[in-house]
Amino acid sequence: MVTVIKISGHYLDDDALLKQFANIVANFEGDVVIIHGGGKEITKLQNQLNIEPRYVDGLRITDADSLALVEMVLCGTVNKRLVRYLLASGVDAQGMSGVDRGLVRAAQMQHDEVDMGFTGTVVSVRESVIFEMLKNDVTPVISPVSVGESSNFNLNADPVTGAIANAISANKVVFISNVEGVLVDDVRMESLTSAQVSSYIDDGTIYGGMIPKVQTALDVLESGVPQVVITNLDGLATHGGTTFVSA
Repeated sequence: MVTVIKISGHYLDDDALLKQFANIVANFEGDVVIIHGGGKEITKLQNQLNIEPRYVDGLRITDADSLALVEMVLCGTVNKRLVRYLLASGVDAQGMSGVDRGLVRAAQMQHDEVDMGFTGTVVSVRESVIFEMLKNDVTPVISPVSVGESSNFNLNADPVTGAIANAISANKVVFISNVEGVLVDDVRMESLTSAQVSSYIDDGTIYGGMIPKVQTALDVLESGVPQVVITNLDGLATHGGTTFVSA
């Protein structure tokens, strides 16, 4: 069994939460592939260096200076910090990005109104890289920075998670967020269908950063991954959260 876990940047600068996550992974059944974000720390560094963060439709617009920061934070600081905590919990973890061994190929994201710069989308995944690691009982820890024809690209970690899960035929995808699941009137939904998600987006119940998460969850489900969940660390440990199901 292969589970792909995407952990949000909300967790990646907190010692206690990182220890909790690493301990859960150490006791997880089956193979695990980890993909991480880190937008919180990217924005912090941009502000410190007087580089204004720019967004469109909830996605970061990445200029050349920002790409350099993204690579520093995601491929360096955050990735290696997460690997260190996993190693301390006994997980044989190896950090890498989508650039390494050409794991994730990318192209510039297109937008009708804005030049997205070095913000990219997934073109392909070299799944054999992950299969080799899992065969040797190594847990991949993947930054979503990916490789294009003439430059690297900054990709949102959610669609990278979906693309990798689809490529390796994962049994389950878990998106770790800062909430226990998708909340409707402050109540966690145990399951959601595509029709329900569309309705909740239209009426504003699901909004902001949760929108790309639920949309990616549905895309992953439709691609053939049997089970997709959005939850927090407690939900990861107890198999809770919101599960997305076919209508």
